[in-house]
Amino acid sequence: MIDDTDKRILAALQADAHLTAQQLGDMLHLSPSQAGRRRQRLESAGYIRGYAARLSPELLGLDVQAFVQVQLGSHGPEQAQGFARLVATRPEIISAWTLTGDADYMLRVYCADLGALNQLIHEVLSPHPAVARVQSQVVMDQFKQDAPLPT
Repeated sequence: MIDDTDKRILAALQADAHLTAQQLGDMLHLSPSQAGRRRQRLESAGYIRGYAARLSPELLGLDVQAFVQVQLGSHGPEQAQGFARLVATRPEIISAWTLTGDADYMLRVYCADLGALNQLIHEVLSPHPAVARVQSQVVMDQFKQDAPLPT
């Protein structure tokens, strides 16, 4: 179980993962050692999975963000595992979900341009033997950035 102080630590670290134990302690009215121990406990318990930098897709030349829905033709474990292996090899696919409804998978992708997205869809995803249908939605504008999880 986590308490309100732990939740405040989680919220603070989602906003700035570089906070030191001293800074966390100052924010939460704890000693640096208490703040550090709580942070380590949250890490050990799995509440904090890791720390990562948020990069600028535009500065990296990734001008197209899209969501790609994939429907499989058959739903056996072999087909699902084969498709999951393909997804794991593609760096432009930054996240993937299995879904209920018409589509079996939702993929979030970043590509350099529309040509690269077209190539991913028509030369990589669609030819996979398990894939029956691929549908994409190109992001016009992301007006809310990926937000922290509610604590």
